[in-house]
Amino acid sequence: MAFQSLCVLGLGYIGLPTASSFATHGLRVHGVDVNEKIVSTLRAGESHLREPGLRTLVQAAFHSGNLTVDQRPTEADAFIIAVPTPLLAGQRADLSYVDAAAESIVPHLRPGNLVILESTCPPRTTVDRLAPILARSGLQPGADFRLAYSPERVLPGHILREMIDNARVIGGIDRASAEAGRDLYAVFVRGDILLTDATTAEMVKLMENTYRDVNIALANEFAGLAEAFGVDVWQAIELANRHPRVQILRPGPGVGGHCIGIDPWFLVEAAPEMTPLIKQARLVNDGRPAHVVEVLRGQLGGQLAGRRLAALGLAYKSDVDDLRQSPAIAIVQALVEAGAEVTTYEPMAAAGRVEGATPAENLDQALRGADALVLLVDHKPFLDLDPAHAASLLSGRQVFDMRGALDRPAWRQAGFELTILGVGRDGG
Repeated sequence: MAFQSLCVLGLGYIGLPTASSFATHGLRVHGVDVNEKIVSTLRAGESHLREPGLRTLVQAAFHSGNLTVDQRPTEADAFIIAVPTPLLAGQRADLSYVDAAAESIVPHLRPGNLVILESTCPPRTTVDRLAPILARSGLQPGADFRLAYSPERVLPGHILREMIDNARVIGGIDRASAEAGRDLYAVFVRGDILLTDATTAEMVKLMENTYRDVNIALANEFAGLAEAFGVDVWQAIELANRHPRVQILRPGPGVGGHCIGIDPWFLVEAAPEMTPLIKQARLVNDGRPAHVVEVLRGQLGGQLAGRRLAALGLAYKSDVDDLRQSPAIAIVQALVEAGAEVTTYEPMAAAGRVEGATPAENLDQALRGADALVLLVDHKPFLDLDPAHAASLLSGRQVFDMRGALDRPAWRQAGFELTILGVGRDGG
Protein backbone atom coordinates (compact mmCIF):
# COMPACT_ATOMS: atom_id res chain seq x y z
CA MET A 1 0.00 0.00 0.00
CA ALA A 2 1.07 3.58 -0.60
CA PHE A 3 0.47 6.20 2.08
CA GLN A 4 0.34 9.96 1.69
CA SER A 5 -1.06 11.03 5.07
CA LEU A 6 -0.82 9.80 8.64
CA CYS A 7 -2.48 10.68 11.94
CA VAL A 8 -0.50 9.86 15.12
CA LEU A 9 -2.45 9.84 18.37
CA GLY A 10 -0.26 10.47 21.42
CA LEU A 11 2.84 12.68 21.23
CA GLY A 12 4.92 11.22 24.03
CA TYR A 13 8.24 9.38 23.99
CA ILE A 14 7.11 7.17 21.09
CA GLY A 15 4.42 9.15 19.26
CA LEU A 16 6.41 12.36 18.82
CA PRO A 17 9.57 10.82 17.30
CA THR A 18 7.38 8.52 15.18
CA ALA A 19 5.32 11.41 13.82
CA SER A 20 8.43 13.51 13.19
CA SER A 21 10.26 10.67 11.44
CA PHE A 22 7.39 10.05 9.04
CA ALA A 23 7.06 13.79 8.37
CA THR A 24 10.74 14.19 7.53
CA HIS A 25 10.38 11.26 5.12
CA GLY A 26 7.66 12.92 3.10
CA LEU A 27 4.32 11.94 4.64
CA ARG A 28 1.79 14.58 5.70
CA VAL A 29 1.51 13.90 9.41
CA HIS A 30 -1.10 15.19 11.83
CA GLY A 31 -0.02 14.69 15.45
CA VAL A 32 -2.66 14.56 18.17
CA ASP A 33 -2.35 14.98 21.92
CA VAL A 34 -5.15 15.79 24.34
CA ASN A 35 -2.70 17.77 26.50
CA GLU A 36 -3.06 21.40 25.42
CA LYS A 37 0.32 22.33 26.93
CA ILE A 38 2.11 19.72 24.80
CA VAL A 39 0.42 20.98 21.65
CA SER A 40 1.29 24.60 22.49
CA THR A 41 4.91 23.73 23.24
CA LEU A 42 5.29 21.91 19.92
CA ARG A 43 3.65 24.71 17.97
CA ALA A 44 6.18 27.08 19.54
CA GLY A 45 8.96 25.03 17.99
CA GLU A 46 10.08 23.28 21.17
CA SER A 47 9.95 19.69 22.39
CA HIS A 48 8.45 18.79 25.76
CA LEU A 49 10.74 15.75 25.94
CA ARG A 50 14.48 15.55 26.49
CA GLU A 51 15.88 12.96 24.12
CA PRO A 52 19.11 13.23 22.09
CA GLY A 53 18.37 14.63 18.63
CA LEU A 54 14.61 14.88 19.15
CA ARG A 55 14.35 18.67 19.25
CA THR A 56 16.24 18.94 15.97
CA LEU A 57 14.07 16.24 14.38
CA VAL A 58 10.83 17.90 15.53
CA GLN A 59 11.93 21.27 14.20
CA ALA A 60 12.90 19.71 10.87
CA ALA A 61 9.49 18.05 10.68
CA PHE A 62 7.70 21.37 11.22
CA HIS A 63 9.99 23.22 8.81
CA SER A 64 9.25 20.63 6.13
CA GLY A 65 5.61 21.68 6.29
CA ASN A 66 4.58 18.05 6.71
CA LEU A 67 3.86 18.07 10.46
CA THR A 68 0.87 19.68 12.16
CA VAL A 69 -0.36 19.14 15.72
CA ASP A 70 -3.74 19.51 17.37
CA GLN A 71 -5.91 18.04 20.11
CA ARG A 72 -8.24 16.29 17.65
CA PRO A 73 -7.62 13.80 14.84
CA THR A 74 -8.37 14.28 11.17
CA GLU A 75 -8.90 11.99 8.20
CA ALA A 76 -5.76 10.22 7.00
CA ASP A 77 -4.62 7.18 5.06
CA ALA A 78 -3.26 5.60 8.24
CA PHE A 79 -3.62 6.05 12.00
CA ILE A 80 -1.09 5.14 14.70
CA ILE A 81 -2.21 4.94 18.33
CA ALA A 82 0.72 5.57 20.70
CA VAL A 83 -0.96 6.56 23.96
CA PRO A 84 -0.02 5.51 27.52
CA THR A 85 -1.25 2.30 29.15
CA PRO A 86 -0.51 2.80 32.86
CA LEU A 87 -1.46 0.54 35.74
CA LEU A 88 -4.63 0.84 37.77
CA ALA A 89 -4.99 -0.22 41.38
CA GLY A 90 -4.61 -3.96 41.67
CA GLN A 91 -1.95 -3.99 38.93
CA ARG A 92 -4.49 -3.96 36.09
CA ALA A 93 -3.90 -2.33 32.70
CA ASP A 94 -5.59 1.03 32.19
CA LEU A 95 -6.76 0.89 28.58
CA SER A 96 -8.93 4.00 28.82
CA TYR A 97 -6.47 6.03 26.73
CA VAL A 98 -6.48 3.39 24.01
CA ASP A 99 -10.28 3.31 24.08
CA ALA A 100 -10.52 7.10 23.84
CA ALA A 101 -8.03 7.25 20.98
CA ALA A 102 -9.89 4.55 19.06
CA GLU A 103 -13.23 6.28 19.62
CA SER A 104 -11.80 9.55 18.33
CA ILE A 105 -10.76 7.80 15.10
CA VAL A 106 -14.19 6.30 14.40
CA PRO A 107 -15.72 9.41 12.73
CA HIS A 108 -12.69 9.74 10.44
CA LEU A 109 -12.24 6.11 9.43
CA ARG A 110 -12.64 5.41 5.69
CA PRO A 111 -12.46 2.26 3.54
CA GLY A 112 -8.87 1.31 2.77
CA ASN A 113 -7.42 2.94 5.90
CA LEU A 114 -4.78 1.33 8.12
CA VAL A 115 -4.93 1.54 11.93
CA ILE A 116 -1.91 0.47 13.99
CA LEU A 117 -1.77 0.19 17.77
CA GLU A 118 1.69 0.77 19.25
CA SER A 119 0.72 1.12 22.91
CA THR A 120 1.81 -1.78 25.10
CA CYS A 121 -1.25 -3.78 26.12
CA PRO A 122 -2.41 -7.18 27.38
CA PRO A 123 -2.69 -10.00 24.84
CA ARG A 124 -5.74 -9.89 22.53
CA THR A 125 -6.35 -6.17 23.06
CA THR A 126 -6.16 -5.52 19.32
CA VAL A 127 -8.65 -8.18 18.29
CA ASP A 128 -10.97 -8.21 21.32
CA ARG A 129 -11.03 -4.54 22.31
CA LEU A 130 -9.72 -2.25 19.58
CA ALA A 131 -11.41 -3.94 16.62
CA PRO A 132 -14.95 -3.75 18.09
CA ILE A 133 -14.56 -0.05 18.86
CA LEU A 134 -13.39 0.74 15.34
CA ALA A 135 -16.22 -1.36 13.92
CA ARG A 136 -18.65 1.24 15.28
CA SER A 137 -17.73 3.20 12.18
CA GLY A 138 -19.78 0.73 10.18
CA LEU A 139 -16.60 -0.61 8.59
CA GLN A 140 -15.34 -4.11 9.31
CA PRO A 141 -11.72 -4.68 10.36
CA GLY A 142 -9.93 -6.72 7.74
CA ALA A 143 -12.70 -6.45 5.17
CA ASP A 144 -12.96 -2.65 4.90
CA PHE A 145 -9.80 -1.40 6.60
CA ARG A 146 -6.51 -2.84 7.82
CA LEU A 147 -5.73 -3.27 11.52
CA ALA A 148 -2.39 -4.22 13.10
CA TYR A 149 -0.31 -4.10 16.24
CA SER A 150 3.35 -3.01 16.20
CA PRO A 151 5.12 -2.58 19.54
CA GLU A 152 7.76 0.06 20.13
CA ARG A 153 11.07 -1.54 21.10
CA VAL A 154 13.35 1.39 21.86
CA LEU A 155 15.55 2.50 24.75
CA PRO A 156 15.21 6.05 26.17
CA GLY A 157 18.37 7.95 25.34
CA HIS A 158 18.65 6.05 22.03
CA ILE A 159 15.11 6.32 20.70
CA LEU A 160 15.82 7.91 17.32
CA ARG A 161 18.56 5.47 16.36
CA GLU A 162 16.74 2.39 17.59
CA MET A 163 13.45 3.41 15.99
CA ILE A 164 15.21 3.34 12.63
CA ASP A 165 17.62 0.44 13.08
CA ASN A 166 15.85 -2.03 15.38
CA ALA A 167 13.84 -4.89 13.95
CA ARG A 168 10.16 -3.99 13.73
CA VAL A 169 7.49 -6.59 14.53
CA ILE A 170 4.09 -6.05 12.88
CA GLY A 171 1.14 -8.25 13.73
CA GLY A 172 -2.00 -7.95 11.64
CA ILE A 173 -5.49 -9.24 12.26
CA ASP A 174 -4.92 -10.79 8.83
CA ARG A 175 -2.00 -11.06 6.43
CA ALA A 176 -3.06 -8.05 4.40
CA SER A 177 -3.07 -5.88 7.53
CA ALA A 178 0.43 -6.98 8.49
CA GLU A 179 1.68 -6.26 4.96
CA ALA A 180 0.06 -2.82 5.03
CA GLY A 181 1.89 -2.08 8.28
CA ARG A 182 5.13 -3.21 6.68
CA ASP A 183 4.57 -0.84 3.77
CA LEU A 184 4.00 2.07 6.16
CA TYR A 185 7.02 1.57 8.44
CA ALA A 186 9.28 0.82 5.49
CA VAL A 187 9.16 4.57 4.84
CA PHE A 188 11.91 5.10 7.43
CA VAL A 189 12.75 1.80 9.18
CA ARG A 190 16.08 0.26 8.15
CA GLY A 191 15.90 -2.77 10.44
CA ASP A 192 14.20 -6.01 9.50
CA ILE A 193 10.40 -5.83 9.39
CA LEU A 194 8.94 -9.08 10.69
CA LEU A 195 5.31 -10.04 10.09
CA THR A 196 3.07 -12.08 12.37
CA ASP A 197 -0.43 -11.96 13.85
CA ALA A 198 -1.62 -9.22 16.23
CA THR A 199 -1.72 -11.27 19.44
CA THR A 200 1.74 -12.73 18.85
CA ALA A 201 3.09 -9.20 18.35
CA GLU A 202 1.49 -8.15 21.64
CA MET A 203 3.10 -11.13 23.36
CA VAL A 204 6.51 -10.33 21.86
CA LYS A 205 6.61 -6.93 23.54
CA LEU A 206 5.49 -8.29 26.90
CA MET A 207 7.90 -11.21 26.71
CA GLU A 208 10.87 -8.95 25.96
CA ASN A 209 10.30 -6.75 29.00
CA THR A 210 9.29 -9.64 31.25
CA TYR A 211 12.50 -11.46 30.34
CA ARG A 212 14.50 -8.45 31.49
CA ASP A 213 12.41 -7.97 34.63
CA VAL A 214 12.82 -11.57 35.74
CA ASN A 215 16.57 -11.46 35.16
CA ILE A 216 16.91 -8.15 37.00
CA ALA A 217 15.02 -9.72 39.91
CA LEU A 218 17.52 -12.59 39.90
CA ALA A 219 20.41 -10.10 40.04
CA ASN A 220 18.71 -8.26 42.88
CA GLU A 221 18.29 -11.48 44.84
CA PHE A 222 21.97 -12.22 44.26
CA ALA A 223 22.76 -8.75 45.65
CA GLY A 224 20.78 -9.47 48.80
CA LEU A 225 22.55 -12.80 49.25
CA ALA A 226 25.92 -11.11 48.78
CA GLU A 227 25.10 -8.61 51.49
CA ALA A 228 24.16 -11.47 53.83
CA PHE A 229 27.23 -13.57 53.02
CA GLY A 230 29.82 -10.76 53.10
CA VAL A 231 30.43 -10.92 49.35
CA ASP A 232 30.88 -8.23 46.67
CA VAL A 233 28.11 -9.02 44.20
CA TRP A 234 29.67 -6.83 41.50
CA GLN A 235 32.85 -8.89 41.53
CA ALA A 236 30.88 -12.12 41.69
CA ILE A 237 28.76 -11.12 38.68
CA GLU A 238 31.85 -10.15 36.71
CA LEU A 239 33.41 -13.52 37.38
CA ALA A 240 30.22 -15.50 36.73
CA ASN A 241 29.73 -13.69 33.43
CA ARG A 242 33.07 -15.06 32.22
CA HIS A 243 31.15 -18.29 31.68
CA PRO A 244 30.27 -18.41 27.96
CA ARG A 245 26.59 -19.14 28.60
CA VAL A 246 25.95 -16.80 31.55
CA GLN A 247 25.04 -13.11 31.41
CA ILE A 248 23.76 -11.89 34.78
CA LEU A 249 22.35 -8.37 34.70
CA ARG A 250 23.18 -5.53 37.08
CA PRO A 251 21.31 -5.23 40.38
CA GLY A 252 20.01 -1.89 41.59
CA PRO A 253 17.52 0.00 43.75
CA GLY A 254 14.52 -1.09 41.69
CA VAL A 255 13.03 -1.12 38.21
CA GLY A 256 11.40 1.91 36.61
CA GLY A 257 10.31 3.41 33.33
CA HIS A 258 7.05 2.84 31.53
CA CYS A 259 7.85 -0.68 30.31
CA ILE A 260 9.75 -3.16 32.44
CA GLY A 261 8.02 -2.35 35.72
CA ILE A 262 4.56 -2.43 34.15
CA ASP A 263 4.40 -4.81 31.20
CA PRO A 264 4.85 -8.07 33.18
CA TRP A 265 1.72 -7.24 35.17
CA PHE A 266 -0.28 -7.38 31.93
CA LEU A 267 0.59 -11.07 31.66
CA VAL A 268 -0.16 -11.68 35.34
CA GLU A 269 -3.52 -9.96 34.90
CA ALA A 270 -4.36 -12.02 31.83
CA ALA A 271 -3.44 -15.40 33.38
CA PRO A 272 -2.66 -15.16 37.12
CA GLU A 273 -2.68 -18.91 37.63
CA MET A 274 0.00 -19.38 34.97
CA THR A 275 2.45 -16.65 35.96
CA PRO A 276 3.85 -17.27 39.49
CA LEU A 277 7.45 -16.64 38.42
CA ILE A 278 6.60 -13.40 36.63
CA LYS A 279 4.60 -12.14 39.61
CA GLN A 280 7.35 -13.00 42.07
CA ALA A 281 9.94 -11.15 39.98
CA ARG A 282 7.71 -8.09 40.02
CA LEU A 283 7.40 -8.31 43.82
CA VAL A 284 11.18 -8.67 44.21
CA ASN A 285 11.92 -5.63 42.08
CA ASP A 286 9.11 -3.54 43.57
CA GLY A 287 10.54 -4.31 47.01
CA ARG A 288 13.97 -2.89 46.26
CA PRO A 289 13.26 0.75 47.26
CA ALA A 290 12.20 -0.41 50.74
CA HIS A 291 15.38 -2.49 50.97
CA VAL A 292 17.51 0.55 50.09
CA VAL A 293 15.82 2.59 52.82
CA GLU A 294 16.55 -0.13 55.36
CA VAL A 295 20.20 -0.25 54.26
CA LEU A 296 20.45 3.50 54.83
CA ARG A 297 18.69 3.26 58.18
CA GLY A 298 21.03 0.53 59.37
CA GLN A 299 24.17 2.40 58.34
CA LEU A 300 22.95 5.63 59.89
CA GLY A 301 22.59 4.16 63.35
CA GLY A 302 19.00 3.04 62.99
CA GLN A 303 17.69 6.57 62.77
CA LEU A 304 16.67 8.51 59.64
CA ALA A 305 14.75 11.33 61.33
CA GLY A 306 16.70 14.56 61.18
CA ARG A 307 19.40 13.18 58.91
CA ARG A 308 20.38 15.54 56.11
CA LEU A 309 20.74 13.53 52.91
CA ALA A 310 21.79 14.57 49.41
CA ALA A 311 19.88 12.28 47.03
CA LEU A 312 21.44 12.34 43.58
CA GLY A 313 19.12 11.41 40.72
CA LEU A 314 15.37 10.98 40.31
CA ALA A 315 15.18 9.46 36.82
CA TYR A 316 14.54 5.75 36.47
CA LYS A 317 17.91 5.14 34.77
CA SER A 318 21.12 6.93 33.90
CA ASP A 319 21.37 9.87 31.51
CA VAL A 320 17.65 10.19 30.67
CA ASP A 321 14.98 12.60 31.91
CA ASP A 322 12.27 9.94 32.29
CA LEU A 323 10.87 9.94 35.84
CA ARG A 324 8.08 7.44 35.23
CA GLN A 325 7.86 4.69 37.86
CA SER A 326 11.32 5.66 39.11
CA PRO A 327 12.54 3.72 42.16
CA ALA A 328 14.66 6.74 43.07
CA ILE A 329 11.50 8.76 43.64
CA ALA A 330 10.01 5.97 45.76
CA ILE A 331 13.17 5.92 47.87
CA VAL A 332 13.15 9.69 48.42
CA GLN A 333 9.47 9.58 49.35
CA ALA A 334 10.16 6.88 51.94
CA LEU A 335 13.12 8.81 53.38
CA VAL A 336 10.99 11.95 53.72
CA GLU A 337 8.24 9.95 55.43
CA ALA A 338 10.86 8.60 57.85
CA GLY A 339 11.75 12.16 58.83
CA ALA A 340 14.95 12.64 56.86
CA GLU A 341 15.77 16.07 55.46
CA VAL A 342 16.35 15.24 51.81
CA THR A 343 17.76 17.52 49.13
CA THR A 344 17.42 16.15 45.60
CA TYR A 345 19.26 16.97 42.41
CA GLU A 346 18.21 15.68 39.00
CA PRO A 347 20.34 17.26 36.23
CA MET A 348 18.35 15.69 33.40
CA ALA A 349 14.91 16.91 34.54
CA ALA A 350 14.97 20.28 36.27
CA ALA A 351 11.26 20.06 36.98
CA GLY A 352 11.65 16.82 38.92
CA ARG A 353 10.13 17.17 42.38
CA VAL A 354 9.32 14.94 45.34
CA GLU A 355 6.88 16.29 47.87
CA GLY A 356 8.61 17.02 51.16
CA ALA A 357 12.12 17.05 49.65
CA THR A 358 14.05 20.17 48.68
CA PRO A 359 15.10 20.37 45.02
CA ALA A 360 18.58 21.77 44.39
CA GLU A 361 19.47 23.90 41.39
CA ASN A 362 22.94 22.39 41.07
CA LEU A 363 25.11 19.63 42.45
CA ASP A 364 27.01 21.83 44.89
CA GLN A 365 23.78 23.08 46.41
CA ALA A 366 22.57 19.52 46.88
CA LEU A 367 25.76 18.44 48.66
CA ARG A 368 26.35 21.48 50.85
CA GLY A 369 25.91 20.62 54.52
CA ALA A 370 24.54 17.10 53.98
CA ASP A 371 25.40 14.33 56.41
CA ALA A 372 25.56 11.76 53.62
CA LEU A 373 25.48 11.43 49.84
CA VAL A 374 23.05 8.89 48.37
CA LEU A 375 23.68 7.98 44.73
CA LEU A 376 20.37 6.76 43.33
CA VAL A 377 21.02 7.21 39.59
CA ASP A 378 24.39 6.84 37.88
CA HIS A 379 24.18 9.92 35.67
CA LYS A 380 27.55 10.81 34.16
CA PRO A 381 27.86 14.15 36.05
CA PHE A 382 27.64 12.21 39.32
CA LEU A 383 30.29 9.70 38.27
CA ASP A 384 32.56 12.58 37.29
CA LEU A 385 32.19 14.22 40.72
CA ASP A 386 35.57 14.83 42.38
CA PRO A 387 35.49 13.19 45.84
CA ALA A 388 37.74 15.93 47.24
CA HIS A 389 35.29 18.56 46.04
CA ALA A 390 32.41 16.63 47.57
CA ALA A 391 34.34 16.46 50.86
CA SER A 392 34.62 20.24 50.89
CA LEU A 393 30.81 20.56 50.75
CA LEU A 394 29.45 17.65 52.79
CA SER A 395 29.38 17.84 56.57
CA GLY A 396 29.53 14.06 56.89
CA ARG A 397 31.70 11.41 55.30
CA GLN A 398 29.20 8.71 54.37
CA VAL A 399 28.40 7.77 50.78
CA PHE A 400 25.72 5.30 49.74
CA ASP A 401 26.26 3.97 46.23
CA MET A 402 23.04 2.26 45.17
CA ARG A 403 24.29 1.62 41.62
CA GLY A 404 27.72 0.13 42.27
CA ALA A 405 29.12 2.83 40.00
CA LEU A 406 31.49 5.04 41.99
CA ASP A 407 35.28 4.81 42.00
CA ARG A 408 35.72 3.11 45.36
CA PRO A 409 39.45 3.77 45.91
CA ALA A 410 39.10 7.46 45.03
CA TRP A 411 36.22 8.04 47.45
CA ARG A 412 37.86 6.10 50.25
CA GLN A 413 41.12 7.95 49.72
CA ALA A 414 39.17 11.19 50.19
CA GLY A 415 38.09 9.94 53.62
CA PHE A 416 34.62 8.60 52.86
CA GLU A 417 32.95 5.51 54.27
CA LEU A 418 31.25 3.72 51.36
CA THR A 419 28.17 1.56 51.57
CA ILE A 420 27.57 -0.16 48.24
CA LEU A 421 24.38 -1.98 47.34
CA GLY A 422 25.12 -5.69 47.01
CA VAL A 423 28.36 -5.59 48.97
CA GLY A 424 28.50 -7.27 52.38
CA ARG A 425 30.74 -5.98 55.13
CA ASP A 426 33.54 -8.38 54.17
CA GLY A 427 33.10 -7.87 50.44
CA GLY A 428 35.02 -4.71 49.72
